[in-house]
Amino acid sequence: MKVANPIYDIVFKYMMEDERIARTILSALLKVEVLAVEVRPHEYSDDTHENLSVFRIDFGATIRSAGGNEKLILIELQKTWLETETLRFRQYLGVHYSNPKNMLANGSALPMVAVYLLGHKVGDIEEPVLYVNHQSLDYDGNVVTKGLPNSFVDSLTHDSIIVQIPRLHGHINNRLDMVLSIFDQSRRDQDDNRILRIDDKVYENDADMEHILRRLTMAAADADIRHKMNVEEEYFSAIEKRDTEILLRDKHIAEQKAQITEQKAQLTEQKAQLTEQKAQLTEQKAQLRTTIKMLLDAGKSLEDISSAINMDIDTVTTLAKEW
Repeated sequence: MKVANPIYDIVFKYMMEDERIARTILSALLKVEVLAVEVRPHEYSDDTHENLSVFRIDFGATIRSAGGNEKLILIELQKTWLETETLRFRQYLGVHYSNPKNMLANGSALPMVAVYLLGHKVGDIEEPVLYVNHQSLDYDGNVVTKGLPNSFVDSLTHDSIIVQIPRLHGHINNRLDMVLSIFDQSRRDQDDNRILRIDDKVYENDADMEHILRRLTMAAADADIRHKMNVEEEYFSAIEKRDTEILLRDKHIAEQKAQITEQKAQLTEQKAQLTEQKAQLTEQKAQLRTTIKMLLDAGKSLEDISSAINMDIDTVTTLAKEW
């Protein structure tokens, strides 16, 4: 079956607006049961993009832990299909920390998990999904467990989940693989990047996944969504072209700087060599003067000295006069 590609912001937004789908995806990512989610108001990125390459949704989620306890957490989900400056992600996190709506009655902040759905690879990390969890350590590096979790500690740190979409290769080994398979770009239609070709038999008897596929099928059939996908692709193609040009320019500048640095190093080395040679010549000249003086004191003539040290008479005469 053909479904809309959720790598596109407009499709992703349409999909995640469905509370059941949001709970399904977040439950798989967090590896806990998400009982309810609420999109924080006015937290969608501007649909016109305007120099933005990150799409984000902020959720308030009620989860049930493995111990059966329920608690409210914040989930900041950020999605990009271009390599984006780390600073931009950090700036979005800063908005959370400074928002008084995210504070509990006791003055501490709600626990937060940052989820990054990346349309690019992160260095040489091969794992499609990376969990970055903070730990509390003592001075000797031992893990501290007594008194934790603690609202004060939890409010000052956050866990992160990083998904490298290009590392998804269709292998389904667990629940998370199943859910993330709808982002697998190896399933793109050869003639249309906006469409994924999905084998719906893989999802038979999985009501939640079938619900997601129905939603994506509806998106694929929606003329307005298809139009916005076209606009989005044109926008990001232009951004990618610009970034490539900037990358090539920066690479050229870096190469020039490296060449200049190397040339400066060579000049410095040559200068050091000349200084050393000059010092050696000065030392040799001093030794010659000393030798000539000793020979003169011994009663040797300038002609005899010239012959003895194999040096022309004029130079010997000049060095002798320097005493």
